Amino acid sequence: MKPTVLSLLLTFLSTVCLAQTGSVQGLVKDAKTKEALIGCTVRIDGTQIGATTDIDGKFTLANVPAGTQKVVISYVSYKTKEIPNVRVESGNTTAIDTELDEEGKSLQEVVVRANRATNTEVAVITEIKQLKPLAVGISAQQIQKSQDRDAAAAIRRVPGISIVDNRFVLIRGLGTRYNSVLINDVITPSTEVESRSFSFDIVPSNILDRMIVYKSGAAELPGDFAGGVIKIYTKRRPDQNFTDVGFTIGYRPGTTFRTAQTHDRGGLSVLGLWNKDQQIPTSFPARANDFNALNAAQRAGYARLLPNSWGLRQVSIAPDVRLAINMGRRFDLGNTRVSNLTSINYSLTNQYADIDLSIYQNGATANDVFERYDDANYQRQTRLGVLHNWTFRFNPRFTLEWKTLFNLLSSTETLNRMGQRVIDGVDVQAFSERFENRSIVSTQVSGEHSLSELSKFNWIGAYSYSGRWEPDWKRARFQRQSDSGQPFAAVIPNQPNPIDNGRFFSTLNENVVSLIGNYEHTFGNPTDREPNRIKAGIYGEQRNRTYSARFYGYERVSNVSQEITSQPINTIFDDRNVTGQPGGLSLLDGTKDLDSYEGINTYGAAYVQGDVNLGSRLNLTLGFRGEFNNQTLRSDINLVRTDLVDRSIFSPLPSLNAIYKLNDRQNLRLAYSATVNRPELRELAPFTYFDFNLLADVRGNPSLTTATIQNIDAKYEFYPTPNEVISVTGFVKQFSNPIETFLLPTANGLGYTFINARSARNYGVEIEVRKSFANASSVFLQNLQLVGNASFINSRIDLGQTVIGPDLSGRIGPYDLTNIQSAERPLANQSPYLINAGAYYADPVSGWQANVLYNVAGPRIFAVGNQNQPTVFEMARNVVDLNISKTFKKQYEVRLGIQDILNAPFRFAQDYNDDGKIGKDVSSLNATADQNVRVFRRGQYVTLTGVYTFGRRTIVP
Repeated sequence: MKPTVLSLLLTFLSTVCLAQTGSVQGLVKDAKTKEALIGCTVRIDGTQIGATTDIDGKFTLANVPAGTQKVVISYVSYKTKEIPNVRVESGNTTAIDTELDEEGKSLQEVVVRANRATNTEVAVITEIKQLKPLAVGISAQQIQKSQDRDAAAAIRRVPGISIVDNRFVLIRGLGTRYNSVLINDVITPSTEVESRSFSFDIVPSNILDRMIVYKSGAAELPGDFAGGVIKIYTKRRPDQNFTDVGFTIGYRPGTTFRTAQTHDRGGLSVLGLWNKDQQIPTSFPARANDFNALNAAQRAGYARLLPNSWGLRQVSIAPDVRLAINMGRRFDLGNTRVSNLTSINYSLTNQYADIDLSIYQNGATANDVFERYDDANYQRQTRLGVLHNWTFRFNPRFTLEWKTLFNLLSSTETLNRMGQRVIDGVDVQAFSERFENRSIVSTQVSGEHSLSELSKFNWIGAYSYSGRWEPDWKRARFQRQSDSGQPFAAVIPNQPNPIDNGRFFSTLNENVVSLIGNYEHTFGNPTDREPNRIKAGIYGEQRNRTYSARFYGYERVSNVSQEITSQPINTIFDDRNVTGQPGGLSLLDGTKDLDSYEGINTYGAAYVQGDVNLGSRLNLTLGFRGEFNNQTLRSDINLVRTDLVDRSIFSPLPSLNAIYKLNDRQNLRLAYSATVNRPELRELAPFTYFDFNLLADVRGNPSLTTATIQNIDAKYEFYPTPNEVISVTGFVKQFSNPIETFLLPTANGLGYTFINARSARNYGVEIEVRKSFANASSVFLQNLQLVGNASFINSRIDLGQTVIGPDLSGRIGPYDLTNIQSAERPLANQSPYLINAGAYYADPVSGWQANVLYNVAGPRIFAVGNQNQPTVFEMARNVVDLNISKTFKKQYEVRLGIQDILNAPFRFAQDYNDDGKIGKDVSSLNATADQNVRVFRRGQYVTLTGVYTFGRRTIVP
């Protein structure tokens, strides 16, 4: 009884005490310029109650004891201001609007310039709140907490985002073709050969300022999207002079220190480069017909010019290493403020996986195995990245910037496959030795002009380059009768094919030149919270792409002895065997004229949009964008330059964004936009190429038309404090003529093309919550932040009764889908749910930080199937990451990261029973069962990072 009474008494007393508090809110400005000051420290004297001003210069102090208080406001390079006798009443809010004066000239180390922070959580939340289109984003501050290594890993924390192959971004479950990606407001070149896809792993995270994902359209945004427009902003200019050096070592169980097989690409492979001898010698005949017209001995002579680099070697896999050097400098040249930001990143990482691969007969019973393999896959990846930015602020009305981004990535992949073709009673051993280099260079010069207090103009001139090389991808296959005890013998076909004992070379080069201009005029008082603005601009771009591929296959000359075919992979293609004489080996060129092409895409757009304020609560932004696009595709056929595609289209794209302010912290948004999705050059090209990832023939479809999308979004958003948000978004998308992959009904092998379906729809809801406890009485809670978001999406595509497409011979005609595949299904790559959650703790006094992060994406269609080849789903994986860091004396930082703690398997399964999902039974022979196709684990990943910061001197931007 006594404890109960005591607890009630304590509860009553604490309630009474807590009730005797009020709050203080206010705005801090520069006394001279009247601009809001960001990051000022505001505190109640003699207490631990404090806050910092947000991007609008506002602050809130909660739980302030009732009575008379002294408020102290401080900011670097400004005089500290004390405001005594501030009356705080219980349950009420006291308002303070004040100004700070600059310090005197005696502060030699401090130079003050007006600039708004953009890379903090508060800054990004505020930016999203002020944008007219619906958007979400992630700041450099949050990325640093999560210790994500690249843009792909970081952006998956954003609502409605999922990642494929650790590098490609899906928005609201829609494929990469439905995204537009911009770096520093310039559309990026594609990093992939056959599709419009940007590889986000190419951008290291420590050069990022923020990433904003626009979910609804606006006239100022590119119109070729349905999922979203992703804007990646790299760091612009430093807020202080600094030099940072960081070193990371990584350990992955199952990979690090294990023995694996690999192959050599030369001494420069650690930098992502390869030796010159990995390329086709310049003396080789340029065309396959000329090469194959030579006799076997002559062709063998050319074959011997290619290095015998087939041999594999055993290595003990070393720990991963990463190195980062970052430097920022600011100085004056006369009256011009000059800033430089340079970042250099290098990493060497490793990944080993044992992959279970099964191929089925897909007859009357499930799990009837046709082929079964165990793939030992080892990849070594390097990344070299450089960011180099210069800013010249000539005066408050004109700033000139030069930004350059360079990234070079390479992957050395060795696959050793052991297994059986069960139906034939044949043991199989196969090898793949692949090296891929990807690079991107983006450089731009931009200017920002304040024409007057009400008018602004900015422009960008940009050049981008994207390259991809696959030098000498070697593939070999050996086989023997099962249980025969005989040695494996090489499979040497009569004609070269992409799988058996061949060498593949490819090169992609894409050059992009862009010119952009934007004008903005504000009506009325520019300091109003919601002034009316009108914007207009142009965007011009020319994209030139060249792609060339060559592949060669070894051939038998008469009857090759078993003494040669049974030799191991390191000697079978030795010069002694490649003689071109009877009983030996020679080489054939399997390249077709259409395996190389040149594509040109010319794009021009103009837009105008304006704000209309209907009263103090409702804002409408009306816009119109017109886009012209021309696509041409050429190839040399029988030495004659031939135009394969020449297509122009103009797209009118209206948009409307409405914001209704319930109050200063709550908004209702409604958005409508019309957008398009254009076919890519390769999708239009009327020829067949071999996709080595799908192991399938893919043929373009010149009958493809541009898809149109009607987008409607509605959002409720609540901002309890500057760094908190609660939002609920609903969306509906209706597609006409959506472009989808179509599996051709072929008797042998796999063949894909692209078709226009009749229609599709995509709808769902997204929820986001960011909660902090800055005003809690507990210090622990004050340092805690919770972040969570979830998306629930439903999609359906209607192919219609017939679709128009080519067969592998190129004949265009209708396909009746009866008994071929279902006319309706979910969109490919569409996950029905996406969930992200995180708990972040940061103690500014002790320097400790820690966070736990969770991510899952629901099952989605990985490869579209038909009646003969069931659709393959990628199954859901639950991912949990843990990160801990500690800062010492503001110069040393140690970080520990443990990623993918659960180590859930990657699992790809076929929907054998055609019920649109994967059930629990994936092993029985029942007709209601499904089938596992590919299963593997990557292992947890543990990293330890040390960062040292050389002497800094604070400079307010």
